[in-house]
Amino acid sequence: QVQLVESGGGSVQAGGSLRLSCVASASIAAYSMAWVRQAPGKEREVVATSYLTRDRFHYNAYADSVKGRFTIARDFAPNTVVLQMDNLKPEDTAMYYCAAAGRFFTAFQSLDRNQYGDWGQGTQVTVSS
Repeated sequence: QVQLVESGGGSVQAGGSLRLSCVASASIAAYSMAWVRQAPGKEREVVATSYLTRDRFHYNAYADSVKGRFTIARDFAPNTVVLQMDNLKPEDTAMYYCAAAGRFFTAFQSLDRNQYGDWGQGTQVTVSS
């Protein structure tokens, strides 16, 4: 199990950018990581993943709603994952959570929120029109 702490949320106007960071209590090299958001009244949605495959490589996957606008990356530090969010839209407004799973995934599995067992407390992102 790993503890996760998110930061970087805030309020921006549509078209703006934010960079979220997630710091883990231990190395995440052997974890599949995800950013998951939840808007009021909606279910949690995986928006970006950096998942680990059986051949020990990390790959990225994105929800269609954020492709081309969001970028997930494992930072140089071994226990950090970031989410760069560009061209933000009002519909991106949500609480954003960092999530981790100590297992291998396919791209399809990585986008399933139920696959992740470790979660942070979340950071709020608000985008105004």
